[in-house]
Amino acid sequence: MNRDPSFRWPALLLTLFAGCAIACASESSSLPEGLPEGINDQFLSETLDVGKFVERFEGESREVYAGRHAIVSALGLSEGSAIADIGAGTGFFSLLFVDQVGEQGSVHAVEVSPRFLEHLRALSTRDDLSRLRVVEGTMTSVELPNASVDLAFLCDVYHHFESPPATLASLHAAIRPGGSLVLIDFERIPGKSPKRLLEHVRAGKQVFREEIEEAGFELEEEIQLEALTNNYMLRFRRIDPKLGVSDDRP
Repeated sequence: MNRDPSFRWPALLLTLFAGCAIACASESSSLPEGLPEGINDQFLSETLDVGKFVERFEGESREVYAGRHAIVSALGLSEGSAIADIGAGTGFFSLLFVDQVGEQGSVHAVEVSPRFLEHLRALSTRDDLSRLRVVEGTMTSVELPNASVDLAFLCDVYHHFESPPATLASLHAAIRPGGSLVLIDFERIPGKSPKRLLEHVRAGKQVFREEIEEAGFELEEEIQLEALTNNYMLRFRRIDPKLGVSDDRP
């Protein structure tokens, strides 16, 4: 006796669903095209030499460090603001932000590196910097509460993101309506940029801009600073991706 074909649908649907789940999981866990394998391994190591990176990151030969005061000035921070320093590293920008936001403001130093987190926590207890809040992020989330910051600052860290869509989604949720995301990253120009940079940074400014815009931000301006020649600085405004308009509207 022939069975009703409909009896086979539940099993078929389960099979299709399982296949889709596996495919989706595989897609979500895949690294961005061009991201160097193991780019973050040294930072995730429990044996990371923080002192070595303080010398490296906080040397006047490093462009963003030498231009740090001009960069902070260009942000136009105001007292009482809440700032997220994403990939805070050794924390030199975080400390500058603390001075800018005043007693009523706050700075969230977000990191995934265990050793940098230890270093940042030590900084936060120095001089009783209660406004400096150290946050342990993940490879998919900045781990900040919804609508908790006015500005997210990403300096030479976006090209290290292993899951840009997920991390940007968490940033979009964390930034308050009308808030901003500021990106500083390396100019990556084939035929012009050094080979080591071309191998280290997976994509150029236009690709990074498009990825951030797809996550619910609109480019507000490219900030031109004499201090930056190897890096560019872009300011984005958070928008409502459903409506495609700035969400600081009345």
